[in-house]
Amino acid sequence: MKRKICYILNPISGTGSKDMLSNVVAKETLKAGIAFQFFPSVASGDYSFLFDTITEERYTDVVIIGGDGTVNQVIDSLKHLPVRFGIIPSGSGNGLAFGAGIPKTPVKALKVIFKNRWMPVDGFRVNGKFACMLCGLGFDAKVAHDFANAPQRGLMTYVNQVFKNFFGAKPYLFKIKLAETQFETGAYFISIANSNQFGNHFTIAPKASLNDGLLDVVIVTEQSKMAMLYNTLIQIGGMNKVQAVEAVRKKRGIIYFQTSSIRISNRNEAPMHIDGEPVATEKKLNIEIEKSCFNLLSDYL
Repeated sequence: MKRKICYILNPISGTGSKDMLSNVVAKETLKAGIAFQFFPSVASGDYSFLFDTITEERYTDVVIIGGDGTVNQVIDSLKHLPVRFGIIPSGSGNGLAFGAGIPKTPVKALKVIFKNRWMPVDGFRVNGKFACMLCGLGFDAKVAHDFANAPQRGLMTYVNQVFKNFFGAKPYLFKIKLAETQFETGAYFISIANSNQFGNHFTIAPKASLNDGLLDVVIVTEQSKMAMLYNTLIQIGGMNKVQAVEAVRKKRGIIYFQTSSIRISNRNEAPMHIDGEPVATEKKLNIEIEKSCFNLLSDYL
């Protein structure tokens, strides 16, 4: 089937000019000889209005020009359709794109899309809500909430929020239930990851794979702030090995394991985010992998 691309553009993601970006995308796509059309992203995250258009006009690819929040909404709405998804990363974090080896530069990202190579990618559900890369509880979610309310976007705003929140960070109490074991722990934050990073190439789960049918769970337990900094550096540097699930209840510092499902009792109602977007916190979380639920255009095969 001849390719036809539906571009979905978020006009407010990141900090760059979207008019300039759309001009680059249009120019390169015309040069590649591929039919295309632009559609704006919608605040509601409901893209059901595109169902008939994609089907009747035989779009083969849906390419999201935006950040992780827009990527989440578009894929969740359209992944039941027979299309491939692409990303031109233009958000503040771009965790899924970078985890899949998609370049930040629009022209280079388009080269990946035009090669027409794709891979199946897992997602997961958090109490029924879709996540394509990351769910966080605690410190990183507090940063996400404050970042969302900041007057400016961009990496420096995010870094400022991290430092602002670090010194006042407090541990929260969680109960973790797995098929093999259960335990309670105080933790500054918990990350449930399908991609290997928060975004901006900041790796939180070095062994995470986009299509291994497993979630990577990282728990930064209660400890001194200096110990937390040291242990986090060990984690992002890939020196903290994945632990056997049966042994994690005895682990301190940073707990790192893989599982296909996890239940969490959020005793102190720690703040929560999904794919970098703040969401209302919940006291009980049921999190399950959704295997190979969409196809992503990527060279990272």
